[in-house]
Amino acid sequence: MKSGRLFVWFQHVLPQHALSRLVLRATRVRAPWFKNWLIRGFLRLYKIDMTEAVQPDPLRYGSFNEFFTRALKPGVRAVAMGPREIACPVDGTISEAGKIDGVSLLQAKGRYYTLEELLASRAWATHFAGGTFATIYLAPFNYHRIHMPLHARLRETVYVPGRLFSVNAATASLVPRLFARNERVLTLFDSAFGEFALILVGALNVGSIATVWAGDITPSPRRVATALPPENVELDKGAELGRFNMGSTVILLFQKDRARWHDELRAGAVVRLGQSLGELS
Repeated sequence: MKSGRLFVWFQHVLPQHALSRLVLRATRVRAPWFKNWLIRGFLRLYKIDMTEAVQPDPLRYGSFNEFFTRALKPGVRAVAMGPREIACPVDGTISEAGKIDGVSLLQAKGRYYTLEELLASRAWATHFAGGTFATIYLAPFNYHRIHMPLHARLRETVYVPGRLFSVNAATASLVPRLFARNERVLTLFDSAFGEFALILVGALNVGSIATVWAGDITPSPRRVATALPPENVELDKGAELGRFNMGSTVILLFQKDRARWHDELRAGAVVRLGQSLGELS
């Protein structure tokens, strides 16, 4: 715990946005010697199954970012296609999942934040009161594209400025309202089962957050919550929604009485893109 508090203190004094902009530039350098040095260093730190990737040779990617956001081979992840099944949008680990207590979501043991804080006081924040949530952490070694949990039409995309704290378990347990303080992108969708929201939370060293309809949304010169121009976007279950250019967290929200998670979906559970997280009603 002492080392965790020291890490959090260090994050408070770091120039978080400047560091993330530096990471963004470095990970997009295309000079072979430099990008290969970054990729080899990353592979020494983390065990990556490159046989799952469309391009299995890590040094064939044009930049570290292209390697990090690599595409998977078709069929590597089976998507739960039952009409009421909720497909997991990412590879990762469940930080927390369960019912939204009125308007409060559990961040970590003893720490909560509100829908209004997370959703930057958007008018539709109250639509998820008493609903269901799941927070999924993507570690650096995970696949970093985000996919649709069900078929839906985009209603709104909102950029919300904020800090860039790490989103690992140690930081989540120590930083109040972490996910409501970090920079993030809110996406609201309409489906056959009502509205749902998918929040893409930025973090320390996350170079950028992108969606398939808007491209890179962060980093942004805007320092106020901004609704992006509306887009006529309809995506199938399992379709790519966006990507993190470095690791982070997604938060999935459903309206009251719409979603029921499977019993095994609890803090610490490892999940894979496409697996069934629960059922809709």
